[in-house]
Amino acid sequence: MKIDAYVVEEINATLVRETLTIDDPGPGEVLVKVVATGVCHTDLNTQSGDMPLPLPGVLGHEGSGVVEAVGAGVTEVKPGDHVIMGWPYCGTCRNCVRGEHRYCLNIGAELLAGVRLHGPDAGSSAYTRTDGTALSGHFFGQSSFATYSLTRANAVVKVDKDIDLVLLGPLACGITTGAGAVFNTAQPGPNESVVIIGAGAVGLAAVMAACNTPAATIIAMDLQDSRLELARELGATHTVNTREKNIVEAVAEICGGPADYVLDCTGSIKVIEQAADTVGLMGTLILVGGAPAEARFSLDHMRTLFGKTVVGTLGGSSNSRTLIPGLIKLYRQGRFPFDKLITTYSFDELELAIHDVHEGGTIKAVLRIDETNQ
Repeated sequence: MKIDAYVVEEINATLVRETLTIDDPGPGEVLVKVVATGVCHTDLNTQSGDMPLPLPGVLGHEGSGVVEAVGAGVTEVKPGDHVIMGWPYCGTCRNCVRGEHRYCLNIGAELLAGVRLHGPDAGSSAYTRTDGTALSGHFFGQSSFATYSLTRANAVVKVDKDIDLVLLGPLACGITTGAGAVFNTAQPGPNESVVIIGAGAVGLAAVMAACNTPAATIIAMDLQDSRLELARELGATHTVNTREKNIVEAVAEICGGPADYVLDCTGSIKVIEQAADTVGLMGTLILVGGAPAEARFSLDHMRTLFGKTVVGTLGGSSNSRTLIPGLIKLYRQGRFPFDKLITTYSFDELELAIHDVHEGGTIKAVLRIDETNQ
């Protein structure tokens, strides 16, 4: 069938809207009419070449929509169901069997191969141009900068029809990444401290999650006062503008010493190395933000040796069908108001959305693609 999609031709090229053809769903696949999709820094990092999707290709990986058709063997959903498209995974490796889908041993290919990896059409893309040439799709298993998306049935999360689909796309990646880093990786206990560096969508989701734990001190750090103000509204007990105050000194002053958990949501090597110095004996530094490919950082060996933990987390850990429904329940209860992060744009306004994200005024941009289902 014919679809409209944004295509990035080569590294650093502008995303251009064009008409493509998408295949019908094969065994285990689901065709989704996309209602909305978030714009994530991972999309922009891929556009700039920091993520190795073969180009040209279709980006977008925070999509929500309505099931249009299903392939053979699909029983999880049916046409008309409302869904969020979560992360893909192979389903058969050791980590998938353990329920840790984010750490699928084939995750690199699942996210970035640009082709189907399963079924009779494995190795081929479901996306072609009007001249018949193939291009990469299946980005994070969905390529949702498009009017329709082809995904795998095991990646979709069915949601109730009374929740606005426009809000739900970011739960596929950015929002769950921040929340899961707190719920699944940090798991702070009573009277412990959580420091969140970078108050974008991921960091603010971490703030909201921390407010649903016994943590007593929740510190949000950023360069922009407007984001810090929102962090306080969402439950941060303290905020620090890092243009004005040193990270290590600020944590020591507020906590009376080192912090228990520090989440870096910036991906900045300089910030990561400072963040490591805010964590003391038995403390944990959690790497959440994505640094450029091949980036390296260094730590003081002796201070790390004294019981310090440094751990990375992908997509909030766990899996979409556990984490996403939990966040939706918290949202319904008023305990996770992630809608306050979202600014919506029409499908024609992708470049404006990207500009506003870069400038920092928009925290989480969401493209409204099919307004008939809103």
